Amino acid sequence: MTRRYPEWTIEGQDWPNHQASQFVEADHYKWHVQRMGPKKAGAPVCLLLHGTGAATHSWRDIMPLLAKDYDVIALDLPGHGFTRPTTARQVSLPKMAASIGVLVEEMEASPALIVGHSAGAAIGIQLMLDKCWKIPLVGLNPALMPFPGLAAKLFPQLAKMLFTNPFVSRIFARWARYPGETEKFLRRSTGSRIDAAGALYYRRLFSRSGHCDGAIRMMANWRLEGLQRRLPDIETPVLLVHGEKDSAIPRSAVERPAELIAQGTIKDVANLGHLAHEEDPEQLARIILQFAKQHVKR
Repeated sequence: MTRRYPEWTIEGQDWPNHQASQFVEADHYKWHVQRMGPKKAGAPVCLLLHGTGAATHSWRDIMPLLAKDYDVIALDLPGHGFTRPTTARQVSLPKMAASIGVLVEEMEASPALIVGHSAGAAIGIQLMLDKCWKIPLVGLNPALMPFPGLAAKLFPQLAKMLFTNPFVSRIFARWARYPGETEKFLRRSTGSRIDAAGALYYRRLFSRSGHCDGAIRMMANWRLEGLQRRLPDIETPVLLVHGEKDSAIPRSAVERPAELIAQGTIKDVANLGHLAHEEDPEQLARIILQFAKQHVKR
């Protein structure tokens, strides 16, 4: 019988930055968390939040670069990768942010900077606002705007229909096991061309229906209208990085949040797609660290 979930004792044996991994129980989840930083104590905490369908592997190359100066914490979102609920939990944007807040408190960490990719940027902003954290944030190809018009109503309903059909995630997982299909999907949906190792980790996750369920469940409960209304409440600097070849998030969907956020700015990166931080981790790390140097309190 095919396993539904990736297992740490199997898929996790050669997981990127394996030595930095730990499991933490908080708010009815057993979280897979990675933490690394400089040897000297007291480095500011940088919280990394990946996007829908990914896991900590998304930060595999950029995390060590940031960890030279920061105490970096990355986690698998609820239902993603190796993070599992210990009881039935809802995964709306506010509830997911609240659960991550509990995890951060359990780890006795006080983030000085948040870096979120795609939906992770929305979670980071929700967390900042709900916790009243006055800290800067970097959104990498951020997904912050609701779908326009009729799509705003149809997309969540479609995701719910997919989630309630148990065969959908199994079919997707079976398809992902065919050689080359995951790579084609990533190129079409993100506009990015990541290395073979990165594609392999996505294939491992996509080929497990439980991970696919986690992503579909998240999309089925995703609402950004409330967050959009609160963007003007952000009082701290926010840098929104957009990849020129991003086929998932158009630049127009980044321009509007930048207008609504008082200290919001956009940084364009050429020849990179939605997974820009995986395609060129060195360049993205430089952008993040330069922004952090200006705005992170030490």
